[in-house]
Amino acid sequence: MPEVLELRHGDHRATVHTTGAALGSLTREGRDLVWPYERRPEAFQGQVLAPWPNRVGGARYRFEGDEYRLAVTEPGTGAALHGLVHDVVWEPLAVAGHEVRLGTDLRGGEGYPFPLRLEIGYRLDEAGLTVTTEAANTGTDTAPFGLGFHPYLTLGAPLRDLAARDAAHLSVPARTYQPADDRLLPVGDPVPVEGGVFDLRPPGRAMGGTVLDTAFTGLERDGDGRAWVWLSGPDHRVGLWCDRSFGWLQLFSADTLDGGDRRAHLAVEPMTCPPDAFNSGTGLIRLAPGERTRHTFGITSAGFGTPS
Repeated sequence: MPEVLELRHGDHRATVHTTGAALGSLTREGRDLVWPYERRPEAFQGQVLAPWPNRVGGARYRFEGDEYRLAVTEPGTGAALHGLVHDVVWEPLAVAGHEVRLGTDLRGGEGYPFPLRLEIGYRLDEAGLTVTTEAANTGTDTAPFGLGFHPYLTLGAPLRDLAARDAAHLSVPARTYQPADDRLLPVGDPVPVEGGVFDLRPPGRAMGGTVLDTAFTGLERDGDGRAWVWLSGPDHRVGLWCDRSFGWLQLFSADTLDGGDRRAHLAVEPMTCPPDAFNSGTGLIRLAPGERTRHTFGITSAGFGTPS
């Protein structure tokens, strides 16, 4: 049966849904750091994106000389969107007050006949949330694999309102971005952000009317190998970091959502590969039988009660 698991540490709280092993909420001092949900997510809130993030164009790909066809899950573009595990009920493997670990076996089927074992750990500490994922190939053939996550960062007020008065600022440590066509599939190679609308490097700039549904790469990292995105508001800021296994960040300003959700929150999606990697091969992980891969990202906050 699906469950909602609660985590607590100091002034941080989080919930994790066994359906999709998804992040349902994250708060500090009772204030949301991500756009939360209780029952059903909207626009992939908090979801795990595996064995591919973003889109597989035309819902088909070739791997090791064979062609595979996936279900079309985004009719508007004809793509297969965001993998196969967000509606799977995962098994809780370990549950403690401040952390939980969940696992599932992706047994392989039509379109993706590659068995995988996936395990995800969510842990709270004084710095915030850390999420660690391990994937193992349990089959007999090499498997194509990519991973992403879909949290929406929030500042406690709709970003469209904060941006209108230049009170929302965004910092993205990316030197290049990936141009895309009207189906949001890559066109050509990544290009420099220098001096353009997508130049959001530290110290960042006011979001204003910037529209984003964009993949960034060429990530600048700190001494620990982490790339940081910061969303800053009038009295605090929220950050997402990812380790070197995540070479891409997709940012989505939610302009295509309806009603009060439009431009209310910012999706910051760490990805191991860009959109349509199953076709391009860019950043694609080729997991040999018995091979494992590990990936870590986190969400934190700063400046509560003081100007950011």
